[in-house]
Amino acid sequence: MNTALLLIDLQNDYFPGGRNPLEETEAAVRQARRLLEGSRRGGLPVVHMQHLSLDPSATFFLPKTDGIRIHPEVQPLPAETVIQKHFANGFRDTALLEHLQKLRIERLVIAGMMTHMCIDATTRAAYDYDFECWVAQDACATKTLPFDSQLVPAAYVHSAFLSALQTAYARVRTVDDILAQPFMSQEPPLLD
Repeated sequence: MNTALLLIDLQNDYFPGGRNPLEETEAAVRQARRLLEGSRRGGLPVVHMQHLSLDPSATFFLPKTDGIRIHPEVQPLPAETVIQKHFANGFRDTALLEHLQKLRIERLVIAGMMTHMCIDATTRAAYDYDFECWVAQDACATKTLPFDSQLVPAAYVHSAFLSALQTAYARVRTVDDILAQPFMSQEPPLLD
């Protein structure tokens, strides 16, 4: 079963000093870097998703700003694929599905930001497209969210969304657990 690493929205606007900073981003990007390095060593294809906001009322991920740049810790290599998206679901109106099908990918290792939006939406869509999904719980980040008259702490948001994903859509594991899996070392997929 061919495996690929999917890194979602690890972009400057989500980090300290950005327009929409999340919580625990530095820890998450360090873990994402470990996944990236392991994937490169193991010969897995890597796809970087990059969000660009097209909504005129958007306050972050604005085109032609430093905030849309992929974080320096996980910079794509020239041979790695970068796919731009405009919605939470990385498959919506992008070439992601076609690209993964061309590579004959059947399993995705997913990491990035935000747990409650793009990680959740893309993982559920991937499952619906019959991919086996593994989400790296410690290589994702989110933020505190308002609900009704209360604030839900980021750690609770993160846990709630990951626990929902693991009930049917994904295997939610630590980076250490994922890096120990035999599928993290494979021959590059054969192409027609």
